[in-house]
Amino acid sequence: MIGRLNHIAIAVPDLEAGAAVYRSMLGAEVSEPVPQPDHGVTVIFVTLPNTKIELLHPLGENSPIAAFLERNPSGGMHHVCYEVDDILAARDHLKAEGARVLGDGEPKIGAHDKPVLFLHPKDFCGTLVELEQA
Repeated sequence: MIGRLNHIAIAVPDLEAGAAVYRSMLGAEVSEPVPQPDHGVTVIFVTLPNTKIELLHPLGENSPIAAFLERNPSGGMHHVCYEVDDILAARDHLKAEGARVLGDGEPKIGAHDKPVLFLHPKDFCGTLVELEQA
């Protein structure tokens, strides 16, 4: 069921400073900021040969990233995203196995314009997991 690693998301208190670390210090290809109002974040993608890094910054007052940054003021790893062939089949299988799907359990369109779901970190070794339809 689980496919390739799509990205690792890192919450950052300063989006441009985070992008500069990857662009200047590490020489990576870095995208422009992309607001994602449905998810309460602005994202920048860092392209690597085998995956991506997603830098997350709060967008709006109800951003889940704002709460994360309150607990972790310097930022840090927020979630990992895995691709799945069929997000609804993956959701149903995981729920049958006892995993908790966050939100209303229905996929939303994510930053790559594909359906995504988030899974409770307590069910996955303390890590928030995002599933994205491949």
